[in-house]
Order: sequence, then structure tokens, then C-alpha cells
Amino acid sequence: MSDSATVTTHVKAPLTPIPAEGLKELGEKNRANPADKTLKVKTVCEGKFRSLNYARDLEAFVIDEPPVLLGDNTAPNPSEIVLGAFGSCLAVGLQANAAARGITLTKLEIYLEGDINITSTWGTGELAKPQAGFTDVRVKVDIDGDASREVLAEMVAHANEWSPVSATLRNPMPVQVDMAE
Repeated sequence: MSDSATVTTHVKAPLTPIPAEGLKELGEKNRANPADKTLKVKTVCEGKFRSLNYARDLEAFVIDEPPVLLGDNTAPNPSEIVLGAFGSCLAVGLQANAAARGITLTKLEIYLEGDINITSTWGTGELAKPQAGFTDVRVKVDIDGDASREVLAEMVAHANEWSPVSATLRNPMPVQVDMAE
């Protein structure tokens, strides 16, 4: 993997764990009410390729494009957000599984890179052979804690298997886009 997204971070060890009892209660609640949950985000274009995205009652998160894609480079682009969402989803799963197993994690860094074909550039470039989306995604998980390397590797595989974002990237699903009324 390239080091273009390598950032030096300083995280206290051990990592702040997820409360095991709260995790158990959440699992029981979801088993008792297994209906799908609906997530909502509102995206507002601010100009050029910069957009503000609102989820729940949080401050907006910004998405922009880099200068090579005619943006102002003020924030990650949509595809980088997808990779970030995947890495964050894996981190959540790993933290939850560590809590469930009584494992204390002291390091958790996830490096992601994805190959993306932008030949068709938002439907304005090469249209004869449309190419859109990631063609390959690679992830490396740097994890450490008070468990063997084998147990940690099992947790990484488990987190990937049960990650909603990983499943979204792996599995086709219906997507409906309509004009607002």
C-alpha cells in the first residue's frame, strides 16, 4: 500500500474501550426489535464541488474535490469519505468485539486505499465504456492488544465479515434516486 494517506497519530494506550454491558444491552435490544433502521443525511451544495452534509443533529461534514478534479481541496472527496466510512466501520466492529471478548486494545490504525476509474468523469468524459466506482479496495489493519496475533487476526476477519459498510461495498443493492417533489 502506498503511504499517501499515512498520518502520524498519537493515541493514548490502552484505547478507551466500549462498555461491555452497554454492548450487551444494545445486542439484546436489536434482537428484540430486528427491523431495519433508516439513516438520513441531507446534502446541500455550497458551490462548485463543495457540499455540506447533515446527519442527525450534528454539525455539517464537508465534502469537496481536490484541485486535480476541479475542487478547492477543502475536505475529503466522496470516494475518500467511502474509504473513511469503511475504516471507521471496521474500527467500531473491532472495538465492539474487543469489548465482548474482554480484550484491551492498545493500538488500532486502519490504512485503506482504493483504485477508482474516473475515465467517465461524472458522466461527462468517456461515455462509450462507462467506468465508475472502485475497482479494488485494499485494507491493512495495524492492531495490538492483550490477545494473541491469531485472536486479533480472527477479530479483523470477523469485523470485515459483519461490517455494514464492507457488506455495502461487496454486495449489490437497489438504489433509487428521484427528483424531490
